[in-house]
Amino acid sequence: MDSPAIVPAPPKLLDQVRAKIRLNHYSLRTEDTYVDWARRFILFHDKRHPREMGGAEVERFLTHLAVERKVSAATQNQARSALLFLYREVLGIELPWLDNVVPAKASKRLPVVLTPREARALLHELNGTMWLVTSLLYGTGMRLLEGLRLRVKDVEFERREIMVRAGKGNKDRVTVLPENLILPLQKQMEKARQLHDQDLAEGYGSVYLPDALAVKYPQAAKAWGWQYVFPSPVRSADPRTGEVRRHHIYEESIQRAVRTAAKRADIFKPVTPHVLRHSFATHLLQAGYDIRTVQELPGHKDVSTTMIYTHVLNRGGKGVRSPLDQL
Repeated sequence: MDSPAIVPAPPKLLDQVRAKIRLNHYSLRTEDTYVDWARRFILFHDKRHPREMGGAEVERFLTHLAVERKVSAATQNQARSALLFLYREVLGIELPWLDNVVPAKASKRLPVVLTPREARALLHELNGTMWLVTSLLYGTGMRLLEGLRLRVKDVEFERREIMVRAGKGNKDRVTVLPENLILPLQKQMEKARQLHDQDLAEGYGSVYLPDALAVKYPQAAKAWGWQYVFPSPVRSADPRTGEVRRHHIYEESIQRAVRTAAKRADIFKPVTPHVLRHSFATHLLQAGYDIRTVQELPGHKDVSTTMIYTHVLNRGGKGVRSPLDQL
């Protein structure tokens, strides 16, 4: 008599979330964020399965975040997006209340911007790779991860430009390469090349490739042009595949270095690597560059985003000279 076939247990819900995210080619950061919000939602409702819940439970959870946890509107909207993904993409449930959960309205805040003197003082307190990455962020307007994910092939020394790949919204753009960073970047690439050659000699040398490029071009992962300009000093295992390779340097290293440098430079504003991006756009406008040009370099979707920097130009409030100064 044949034994009954063993039916494998269906994957757990959070594993289904991960599988769906990877199918959609979302980033690892988005995967971790969405899985974490799904877990928090389930735990908040005493481990009930999301299929047993609906709009009332989602609204109660989002209200809890806003009222009791006092999270920002951006965080609340992030949780909302994660739950929308859970119900629509993973569970395949299209419920009318999903569209009725209104996104939180973000407060309009002016960005923190350094003055040229403060930017100079901040960079003066840094050295080595930390100085180079921070200078690159200020000199190009790139986001932190855009700078850390920079590949060798995307730095054009002759044309004095950098190609930013898969920026926000998965869009490519071109930004300026500061002439003062050409020599330091070339020296950094020499160090990165030595690390890469060492990895190849030891049987490694592959780098992460986006989407299906690793399948389409099997040799590209070991090609020099695809390597990170700022490789990590150590190899690590890919959390998705387990493959051991060299990633870029850890973003928290830069964040910590910038905070420490700002403290040493006696800058009392809250300084993060993203503040350098704001300062890049503001200082270009101060220098008289066209607002459309400034919009393109940092990759702003709309010129209204760029226009916010006109409110923080170093010309006093609204560019007006106080009557007190005329006495």
